[in-house]
Amino acid sequence: MTETRGRLLGRALGVVRPILIDKVERDHAQSDRAFRYRRIVVGVTLVVGATLLGLSFATEQGDPAFYPLTFGLAATWALGSLVSGPLHLGHIQILGARRRPIITPVLVGLALGAVFVAGGLVAREIPPVAAYVEDVLGYAKAGNLYLLMVITLVNGIAEELFFRGALFAAIGRKRPVLISTIVYAVATIAGGNPMLVFAAAVLGVVVGLQRRAGGGVLAPILTHITWSMIMLLVLPRLFQG
Repeated sequence: MTETRGRLLGRALGVVRPILIDKVERDHAQSDRAFRYRRIVVGVTLVVGATLLGLSFATEQGDPAFYPLTFGLAATWALGSLVSGPLHLGHIQILGARRRPIITPVLVGLALGAVFVAGGLVAREIPPVAAYVEDVLGYAKAGNLYLLMVITLVNGIAEELFFRGALFAAIGRKRPVLISTIVYAVATIAGGNPMLVFAAAVLGVVVGLQRRAGGGVLAPILTHITWSMIMLLVLPRLFQG
């Protein structure tokens, strides 16, 4: 039995290591001047983005102003990322070859979404927690689903371009996963809901590890948008009634 468990654990680690642990070799070095410039752009973008996030969730549920504010938020993250300096898609080492991460990040997003759905089943039985969750989900229930899907997709991409792209690169080599996750979570405080902060912290750790391992934003983007779509399409159904 112990030997079987050891083999299963070894196989699980063999799957996880290329995605979240093993770092692919790359050379993304910047000059000191370019690094300082990136940090300035990232700082300005953070202030503007956090402000727009706060304004977005300050609107009443169903208010049409929510849509331009969230699109403006996505544009802010994306523009700040592109202006800050070079971004990279990244690779992972699979079956002895360097490949673009496509299937595995989607699977990670599905697994993470399943964890949050399971958490949602527990949260709805705890009234104080359920109230916070329902407050966030109210925007999904009151809005146009197809437009919200576009917003979810666009913002997921833009957030990863910034937080796991520009910001991650601006942090440097000392604890970028931890620092980027903390900044990501702190930025969501402007949304005024503890559950947003909690979700950002959990998601931030996972996509941060992907960014560190693969050296690029492709894996974080695919995981983020897969998870986000599950949150949009599945989670509200758990809180109906």
